Amino acid sequence: MANTPQARKRIRRNERRAEINGNRLSRIRTFVKKVEAALEGGDKSAAAEALKAAQPELARGVARGVLHKNTVARKMSRLSKRVAAL
Repeated sequence: MANTPQARKRIRRNERRAEINGNRLSRIRTFVKKVEAALEGGDKSAAAEALKAAQPELARGVARGVLHKNTVARKMSRLSKRVAAL
């Protein structure tokens, strides 16, 4: 158990940050799922629009430190490739 005031504060802060980061990650996943749903439906224009909306969300995830930049680059590359193939 944390003994110092600083350690107690870090525990409180880490809990708050974990909740915020979890919400951010959930939001990003929702945007990616919208792209995948449009891909499954075979609607290229809807998929392109969904991808356009997902790109800034993924970039924001990198900026906020929720996702690694290479992970986002890989996801964007794969999604873009699938949308282009429609």
